[in-house]
Amino acid sequence: MEMLELMEEMTNNVDGEQEKVLADILFLNAHTEYLQRHGLAGKTDRESFQTKLPLVTYEDIRPDIHRIANGDRSPILSALPLSHFLCSSGTSGGEKKMLPLVEGDRDRAEMVLRIIGSLMNRHGSGLKQGKALNFVHVRKEWETSAGIAVRSVITSWYKSSHFLSKHHLYSTTHTSPVASIHCTDMFQSMYAQLLAGLADRLSVVQLGATFALGLLQAIRFLERHYQDLATDLEKGTVDPRITNEEVRAALETRLVPDPENAAHIKEECGRGQWKGIIRRIWPNAQYLAATATGSMSPYVPVLEFYSDGLPLVSLLYGSSECFSGINLNPFSKPEDVAYTLLPNLAYFEFLTVVLPDNCRQPAELVSLADVQMGKEYEIVVTTYSGLYRYRVGDILRVVGFYNKAPQFKFVCRGDAVLSLDIEKTSEADLQKAVAAAETAHLIPHNMRVAEFTSYADATTIPGHYVIYWELSPTTDQTEGFLADYVMEQCCVVIEESLDVSYKEMRVYDRSIGPLEIKVVKNGTFDRLMDFAVSSGASVSQYKPPRCVKSASILHILDAAVVSAHFSPGPPSWSK
Repeated sequence: MEMLELMEEMTNNVDGEQEKVLADILFLNAHTEYLQRHGLAGKTDRESFQTKLPLVTYEDIRPDIHRIANGDRSPILSALPLSHFLCSSGTSGGEKKMLPLVEGDRDRAEMVLRIIGSLMNRHGSGLKQGKALNFVHVRKEWETSAGIAVRSVITSWYKSSHFLSKHHLYSTTHTSPVASIHCTDMFQSMYAQLLAGLADRLSVVQLGATFALGLLQAIRFLERHYQDLATDLEKGTVDPRITNEEVRAALETRLVPDPENAAHIKEECGRGQWKGIIRRIWPNAQYLAATATGSMSPYVPVLEFYSDGLPLVSLLYGSSECFSGINLNPFSKPEDVAYTLLPNLAYFEFLTVVLPDNCRQPAELVSLADVQMGKEYEIVVTTYSGLYRYRVGDILRVVGFYNKAPQFKFVCRGDAVLSLDIEKTSEADLQKAVAAAETAHLIPHNMRVAEFTSYADATTIPGHYVIYWELSPTTDQTEGFLADYVMEQCCVVIEESLDVSYKEMRVYDRSIGPLEIKVVKNGTFDRLMDFAVSSGASVSQYKPPRCVKSASILHILDAAVVSAHFSPGPPSWSK
């Protein structure tokens, strides 16, 4: 209970903890170039911090990041030695964001995980009586010109000394071989983790992934490959498509012929009845663990279908900038999940979200202890890694308090409408891409985009972006259709116009499939407005949605599709 006692202490003294964290960060980094540049060297009080340091975005600190990435070893942002860069899901100026990770950050991350472990054990659903089947995949990393590694958050953790020093313990509590986690080939990694999880299926008490979509993709992978998996289980062999030697070796040491297990999996998966398949394959599973808030919430009903209502636990709120908070009520329904920010992880501030009707009212910046119930804020962080008053971009709503610590519900990213993997595509990015395709290929054929919306389709493997277009002629003489080639080139232009994160997921990781344009009948978007108005929306305030998540709206759109076109090839991309 030591970790839970620490949590109680912190949440009862939120402002005091925050004051100590800020003073610690400012004292530690007093001689950094950034703090000296802003006249804060040697000052650790809040007043100086608030008056001298500006709010910043990545664009503001990008020159400093580039200097570090190019090999400048002077203390620019942090006095602590740089471990590597974390690759953020966002982009700036057409390039992927790189955020510094310094020595000591992993200690804070491990503390959070220990608190979560103690919390789950308190709720009686820890892993002491069984194993977890977690679908985790590291990504290929790369290096800056100075040889500094750039990794995703997941890759950073599973390649960290903290994890590697305890990997022998991991195999006693998890089914997935470490080699399968480190394998960057998505097919081999997923196949190996499923095979190991099926071989030891009666020991599995928890299934998990980083995001709800990851769990959904694993079950859909099972749908496609259960016969091959069952054959391997029956014979105690490993499919020849698993060419990674370390993965093969790890599986071969675990597998023995198990015809009875194989027959069960063939029977259950071969029925064609996938409702409750998780319970039927893993009968001792107590819950699913994955982030199911924000952009992941549309996948909750599908997971409930596959699991026959197993609890879906969202434990952790964090970002590439820092770990921030945990869900103290892990078995709350996904729509009720709230995260309690731990005041010793970073210094937190909150920028009030100003509604359009109050656009003349200036946004207010408040401390963690001063947020108000029911209000929405953009989170701003100051970290040990050298981010000072950095706008993360997440919008949070205060929904309660635990002791004196505010509890927040994740509302949305401030700028993202589409996301399938770690990429985030904003409405502005999408609008720009559609306009580029219209200019390049529709206007020359006397056509234009009358209206459009989009959808992140996760039902395919891999998932892909779908753009719905309602077209309109620009002249009376225009024919009512366009050749397939023209529409395919529109797909190409849109993909070329999207940011580097999308292109990397599409080309390098292959975790996103070819973009699809669906042309709908004229008048379809009028029907969408009629539907919205009939559901209570105001005609005067109605705006066509730029991203669709409602099943009812998708049904209207798909019923009106007259043609569908896919991008014929991947967009250009280079490291």
